[in-house]
Amino acid sequence: MIFIASTTMGLESVVKEECLALGFKNIKVFDGRVEFEGDFKDLVKANIYLRCSDRVFIKMAEFKALSYEELFQNVKAIEWQDFIDENGEFPISWVSSVKSKLYSKSDIQRISKKAIVEKLKEKYKREIFLENGALYSIKIQCHKDIFIVMLDSSGEALTKRGYRAVKRLAPIKETLAAALVYLSKWKPDEVLLDAMCGTGTIAIEAAMIARNIAPGANRNFAAEKWSVIDEKLWTDIRDEAFSNEDLSKELKIYASDIDEKSIEVAKENAEKAGVEEDITFEVKDFKDIESPAKYGAVIVNPPYGERLMNDEDIEELYRDFGKFCKKNLAKWSYYIITSYEDFEKAFGKPATKNRKLYNGGIKCYYYQYFGDRKNGYRN
Repeated sequence: MIFIASTTMGLESVVKEECLALGFKNIKVFDGRVEFEGDFKDLVKANIYLRCSDRVFIKMAEFKALSYEELFQNVKAIEWQDFIDENGEFPISWVSSVKSKLYSKSDIQRISKKAIVEKLKEKYKREIFLENGALYSIKIQCHKDIFIVMLDSSGEALTKRGYRAVKRLAPIKETLAAALVYLSKWKPDEVLLDAMCGTGTIAIEAAMIARNIAPGANRNFAAEKWSVIDEKLWTDIRDEAFSNEDLSKELKIYASDIDEKSIEVAKENAEKAGVEEDITFEVKDFKDIESPAKYGAVIVNPPYGERLMNDEDIEELYRDFGKFCKKNLAKWSYYIITSYEDFEKAFGKPATKNRKLYNGGIKCYYYQYFGDRKNGYRN
């Protein structure tokens, strides 16, 4: 089978590296998705282990269609009965069509649903489907008349790790936070600081990476209820994930924020994630932080000004943060994600490198400043 790991634009290369590390075969990268080949064991592994992907789909078909009749016949030709049980719920939950002759999302949805029903009638010899069983959510994407039909194995997005207790303002998604840690090249033997940590997501994801805690080991997925996948696969791969956790390292991760309530929530989240002993949380203005080491990495997702502050306040914040880094963390590396266009000017130094990313649909740049590293800088 061909599987699709969907991803936020800009993170495709990170997800590709994850797929390579998991041993997946024939990996191909496209905008917003990474495709790979495998069997159901690989599907289960992808859901449990991938940190930076949004969802894992089975690619059911890819075809060109210029008429609704072509769409109907191509969707009906898919072997839906090999996956969907007689009482399975099979909504077409998401449709997109860009630069295509068939552009009506509601028509695409209606005709595709009819085609699937007709296919299942052949197998189950019935006219009406109750759809009161396991969920088989279907996504259809069309670009320049090429349709991709996918079956969602994840259910809730993979960013839902299960440890986030309470939502606060402007949280960063867990998948993006993990990607920021990967892109920083931070290693578990180095000090990590998030000086504007909010509810602690970056620090928690870093600790989970360092401990090799599989992000999906403690949650459920839609495909767990599919009869076509052996339950034992889920049990075995979860057991493998738990046995691979590394409790031996001594981590030096520091996370602070000026908001006391955010730190309370961050501590709750860290406890749920099983990494509360690995992170030192403090209620503190970053200007009052004393450097915990000569070398280290700062990763922050500061306020952008989109909702929380005006441009003048943001510029002042970034200017003060630049001064703090220069004075207190002179040999450190800094990694800052923000949508603020004049960040480098306010920070007082051009970035060594930056990367366009999207945080909750907001176009951002991940500004990377390479400092000295204890073991030499690893780009």
